[in-house]
This record gives sequence, structure tokens and C-alpha cells, in this order.
Amino acid sequence: MTSRAEQPEDLPLPATGVRPKEPAGPGARQTSPSTLTGTVTTGVEPNCLLIDGFLLVGGDRAVIRAGARLTVTGRVDPGVRSTCQQGVPFVVSRAVPA
Repeated sequence: MTSRAEQPEDLPLPATGVRPKEPAGPGARQTSPSTLTGTVTTGVEPNCLLIDGFLLVGGDRAVIRAGARLTVTGRVDPGVRSTCQQGVPFVVSRAVPA
């Protein structure tokens, strides 16, 4: 049995209904780099940080902190397990002030 890779449109939307910007065209998948820009908010669990309903996984916590306005680059990875229990996991590869 062959299964197809999940496309960004197959992924669950966070509560805000905003998707990270994905490259367009054939072959674009959730493993493609994406960019989010917004203000970091705290989650309901300790040490959980989000932007627009995306759970920020990894990244420099000296930069990624509640209240910071950032542009983060990374990828959506719905397979990431977390104790945060909210948001669509977004694995951060880079974070800079916006």
C-alpha cells in the first residue's frame, strides 16, 4: 500500500487559521522551510511558547521568549510529541527579531 506525503493543506490549522508561508509548486511539503512572523505568547503549560497558534519547538530560548516580536524560520512537523498540548508543532531552525 502506497501512502502520499502530507501536504501543507492536509495539516491541521492552529486556532488562528493561519498557515506558515510555504513554497508554492510541485514538491512543496511540510518539510520545506517556512517562515512565521509575530509576537511570542506563552502556552497553558510551562515553557511552551507559540506564534499565531504554532508551537515553537527548539531554537534559541534567549531569543525566543514571551513578548518578543520575531521572524522564525523552520518547518511544520505534526509528528513532534510535546507536553504543551496546544498548537501545531513548528521546529525552529532560526529566530531573529522582527
